Amino acid sequence: MTEPLRIGILGAARIAREALVEPAAVTGDRLVAVGARDRTRAEAFAAEHGVERVHDGYADVLADAAVEVVYNPLANALHGPWNLAAIAAGKHVLSEKPFAANAEEAREVAAAARAAGVVVVEGFHHVHHPVLRRVVEIAASGEIGTVRRVETTFEMPAPADDDPRWSADLAGGAVMDIGCYALHVQRTLGRAVLGGEPRVTAAEATQRFPGVDARLAADLEFPSGATGRARCDMEAAAFALPARVVGDRGEVLARNFGLPTRDDRVEVTVDGTTRTEHLGTRPTYLYQLEALRAHLREGAPFPLNLDDAVANAELIDAAYAAAGMAPHPRLPAPAH
Repeated sequence: MTEPLRIGILGAARIAREALVEPAAVTGDRLVAVGARDRTRAEAFAAEHGVERVHDGYADVLADAAVEVVYNPLANALHGPWNLAAIAAGKHVLSEKPFAANAEEAREVAAAARAAGVVVVEGFHHVHHPVLRRVVEIAASGEIGTVRRVETTFEMPAPADDDPRWSADLAGGAVMDIGCYALHVQRTLGRAVLGGEPRVTAAEATQRFPGVDARLAADLEFPSGATGRARCDMEAAAFALPARVVGDRGEVLARNFGLPTRDDRVEVTVDGTTRTEHLGTRPTYLYQLEALRAHLREGAPFPLNLDDAVANAELIDAAYAAAGMAPHPRLPAPAH
């Protein structure tokens, strides 16, 4: 048994339960501290989830000597500033995606992490699950022939109007919240199968509020000549997260690449014959925490790195630009 990770949590975000609290209950990693702008919320969160102690704010979590890993599930615009603050405090970081508001800030976070010698990883939990790994494996194997097309989608029902995901000041919008996943899967297949990173050739967006996209679709091209389309919609009727890879002999379809707990099917069609593989409904977030623990405790490889986070931020900015929207501005550094 390796020593448990000692984790501090910034804020009392709802995603923390699924992304960290429940996985840590399985792995045995410690939730050492939580801090929030409203101490009452932090106290309630700690009482419900067994966090060892409560701090008055985010900076106090970073100053806690017992915390070695900081989990940052704050609003998008707060990822970059507090990731930089955690790095300056000498902490490793598990950041919700995207780990900065734009590519420029992402490059700064990456440079700071390298200079400090700490591990900063972006929470693209889907890459750790057998569902996406199997899609990549099949696409790379030649079973469906030469890959010609990649289609990825992330749709969800609309959050309430006052949800931070609709806030321009907090770097909200469909691409930042969910489209970043669809783009990341495109990039994952590009690196593994299609000769490298894709480029955006065109995009179109619908804005719900000025500077905040409700939906966006981006057309992509890979070095191999294959094309892609990444779509996101934060006003859809229901959740939908398919990833489809089309070759000249057939295709592979993951019914839900991001939430395989709901549907773990991978369907492979070759020469008109379809088979269905089930890759397991074990949570993506549990795989992610196990991978981070193995990386920090045993030096095991982690499938994502700082270059990957920067490249995804660059693709997000490119998609916005092609759709006639500006990248989200960064917030100033927080007061410690």
